[in-house]
Amino acid sequence: MMYRRLNDTDIAQLEAQYCVAEDWNTISIHSELNLKYIREVRFSGTCRLGIFEKSFDMPGGIKKHSGIFKATLHNVSVGDNCCIENIKNYIANYDIEEGCFIENCDIILVDKESSFGCGVEVSVLCETGGREVTIHDNLTAHEAYIVAMYRHRPLLVQRLKDMALTRTKERTSTRGKISANCTIVDTGYLKNVYIGKSCKIEGAGRLKNGSLMSTSDAPIQIGYGVIADDFIIQNGSCIDDCTTLTRCFVGQACTLKHGYSASDSLFFCNCHEENGEACSIFAGPFTVTHHKSTLLIAGMFSFMNAGSGSNQSNHMYKLGPIHHGALERGAKTASDSYILWPARIGAFSLVMGRHTANPDTSDMPFSYLIEKDGVTYLAPGVALRSVGTIRDAQKWPRRDKRPKEGRLDCVNFNLLSPYTIQKMLRGLKILKQLKEISGVTSDTYAYQSARITGSAMEKGIKLYTMAINKFLGNSLISRLEKVNGDIELLKPYGNDGEGTWVDLCGLIAPKKKILPLLDRIQCGIMSDLKEINAEFESLHHNYYDLEWQWAYNIILDFYNIKQEDELTPSILSKIIEIWKDSVISLDRMLWEDARKEFSLSARTGFGFDGENIETQSMDFSEVRGQFESNPFVKAVEEHIQTKSALGDKWLAILNC
Repeated sequence: MMYRRLNDTDIAQLEAQYCVAEDWNTISIHSELNLKYIREVRFSGTCRLGIFEKSFDMPGGIKKHSGIFKATLHNVSVGDNCCIENIKNYIANYDIEEGCFIENCDIILVDKESSFGCGVEVSVLCETGGREVTIHDNLTAHEAYIVAMYRHRPLLVQRLKDMALTRTKERTSTRGKISANCTIVDTGYLKNVYIGKSCKIEGAGRLKNGSLMSTSDAPIQIGYGVIADDFIIQNGSCIDDCTTLTRCFVGQACTLKHGYSASDSLFFCNCHEENGEACSIFAGPFTVTHHKSTLLIAGMFSFMNAGSGSNQSNHMYKLGPIHHGALERGAKTASDSYILWPARIGAFSLVMGRHTANPDTSDMPFSYLIEKDGVTYLAPGVALRSVGTIRDAQKWPRRDKRPKEGRLDCVNFNLLSPYTIQKMLRGLKILKQLKEISGVTSDTYAYQSARITGSAMEKGIKLYTMAINKFLGNSLISRLEKVNGDIELLKPYGNDGEGTWVDLCGLIAPKKKILPLLDRIQCGIMSDLKEINAEFESLHHNYYDLEWQWAYNIILDFYNIKQEDELTPSILSKIIEIWKDSVISLDRMLWEDARKEFSLSARTGFGFDGENIETQSMDFSEVRGQFESNPFVKAVEEHIQTKSALGDKWLAILNC
């Protein structure tokens, strides 16, 4: 591509088109540029202009030719076939790549050196500080989790912070960039903002000190009235409708709109936030809130759905807002629920009512926390038979909007995993101990700051046992399929998967693999963020091999199999029989739970002006359909048949 200085003829033509320059010698142009597409432009500093040959097709059938019209440019390079028009103030210190459309904007500038949001410290969880995460353009949920939650290892945290600061230095520049094929229209104040490819900014109010990591295959959209200061937004995300962000990181394929307000918060992939407010939250993948009355504050969440009016307190009016808590993966809050931090709610649990006694139910996943007369009642395991729980697990993979390539966060969607099953095993042991200590005839049992009724205790023991049987059987059959039924190959070769498993905000992995990785980071053996992320991806990729290493030993222990006996065809048959019975029993519970949505009580409000129950039933059927033809019900019935056939297949093979 050939560029040249302006000659006297060029200068005369530009001046005739009402253009001015502090020094025409600092302007260079494409050798084939048609100057007629540059009108009413004020140049200062060093500027370079590409060729303007193409037109933009606008909504309504209008065409606008590329060029520069009514603008002030200072130290700006403009790529080929851009249209820059009606800049009220000026554009300064930017490299604008080809194919950009910039119209009706106030000011776009880089002032002195900028890191474009990299290096900003976000005070998650504890508003007063202590768990700050330094954000950068390659931040993953797993890195952020370690930085925020491993403060007991200060050198490790400092190493990761140093890596983030190294990345910040790499991003620091006195020039900004508007990448190829971006659209920026009707926008106010843009200062120190990096803008990635194909980004669309329409009607934003103020964007200051940030990075929009847009890509051609997953463009970012910034809509009307958006105000964002000190931010990084990853590709595929949409920020719209007067949303306000201050010191925030927004991960891939997130949506924040309808006046959402957030400060000092991290949102990782596929979060969807509308109307409400967030303050100092660590929102892991698929954290969702839709309601104006909902406040999420000082909490860690993932795969979470917040009901209307959900609220938490982190301020005791003593030492300030220093308290925080966690809803582990898959937990949900009902309308008007309230939790007084500190508290920790077990995975895939449902919180209803007001809970002020700082509950810790982390060893009781899939539970309901229900408040009655100011007391927290715990119903262990009941979410395992809930249609809502299964529906959530099915919808998350379908709602992953990230492009296949370049995903930053490793997300494990499994409902049952070593992470949740190890908690069920502990929960089962606790329930049996409570029953033994307090006696079988007790009406209620005390656990932590909650109470468990006798009937809830029995149901919890039963449900946890069935879920453990289901997971272990699933893992066993998967392994049998993998080794083509060769029992000699069942025993795992390694032991990396043994021991405690952790959820690093979406990535489920054994501590036995995580801790050495952290040691290598802490010792300086690993000092590159890309290398660390590759380790996370490797753990995610090898999940099922590691899962089997864990499950194999749990099978031996849970079914009281001696090591020397190992797994014989007879023992395997018994385990598969138990698995088959557990899977079918849980599916039938789901089927019955779904049936409640078609009961007579569920039809209240249907057939408004009808005169009899037949009209009500017809109206209900037209809206909801028939129970027998409901997609979820049919899926459950098919699942029962499929798993029954799978069990029978392996029973036949093993009993040959």
